[in-house]
Amino acid sequence: MNLITKIKAKAKVNLKTIILPESEDERVLEACGVVLEEKTANLILVGDDQIIKADAKKHNANIDGVKIINPKTYKNIDAFANKLYEDRKEKGMTLEKAKELMLNEPRFFACMMVEFGEADGMVAGSNSPTSEVLRAAIQIIKTAPGTKTVSSSFIMETSATDYGENGLLLFADCAVLPLPTKEQLADIAIATAKTAKNVASIDPKVAMLSFSTMGSAKHELVDKVKDAVEILKSKNVDFEFDGEMQADAAIVQAIGAKKAPNSKVAGKANVLVFPDLQSANISYKLVQRFAKAAAHGPIIQGLNKPVNDLSRGCSVEDIANLIAITATQAN
Repeated sequence: MNLITKIKAKAKVNLKTIILPESEDERVLEACGVVLEEKTANLILVGDDQIIKADAKKHNANIDGVKIINPKTYKNIDAFANKLYEDRKEKGMTLEKAKELMLNEPRFFACMMVEFGEADGMVAGSNSPTSEVLRAAIQIIKTAPGTKTVSSSFIMETSATDYGENGLLLFADCAVLPLPTKEQLADIAIATAKTAKNVASIDPKVAMLSFSTMGSAKHELVDKVKDAVEILKSKNVDFEFDGEMQADAAIVQAIGAKKAPNSKVAGKANVLVFPDLQSANISYKLVQRFAKAAAHGPIIQGLNKPVNDLSRGCSVEDIANLIAITATQAN
């Protein structure tokens, strides 16, 4: 049983409601049919009822059983606008602007539905950049208690069973923070370990990656990763971690044993925390293409409630899979 099959099985046990604000995207409509058939979530589409149904018919997409909510006729729209205004007025938000966002920006409306408990999670991004999805999520849903950092991870499902957890590895942060600080690297490690447990159902072994292994090179970029490891030690986290280490030392047992013989993680890592967005994003795309790996995500981490972002090049299958992942997070 592959990872997505396991995730969908978990999602079916306790159905959650996932809201999809980008109803103008035919792939979203088609994904609704997949989710309804697989019974992995209840769904809400945001938009005009007649337009959505006409589009679904045009694209032969089954949305029977999907709830459609139009912000322009929604009964609680004033409460939504007031909440956004109260939360953001010190940052220049006006009540008029808040009302305009609720009526005309579906990602903001969908996040407020999640915030008010009318939905359990949101999936968006097929028709908008990551920055727009995250702006709505951070302003409305905010970060989880005790968390300052919003980040992301990809679950990489490969056929190379010698690596990670039988070929399963998590890469972070591949989509959000261009140049994380040492504190943010530690937060990313904690959040990704949580994703490994809750979504991938694996016991996280976290490697903090660098171009150095345990002091083999000296550089300020190495120092930042080493400092992040010290921060993790001070937090008494409940998962194994180590670093700094090179990627081969992290995942190849023979090399890990040679370069870091005293490490419990070297050669056994299944969570890889990269030092910056460039290296993480490049790495996941190379593994995805060269290894023909399935890249599940990006899974957004650190928010108070589940919101996930799609690539604008996503497939119908990608959308359906991320809906199941979001439902699992909500559980």
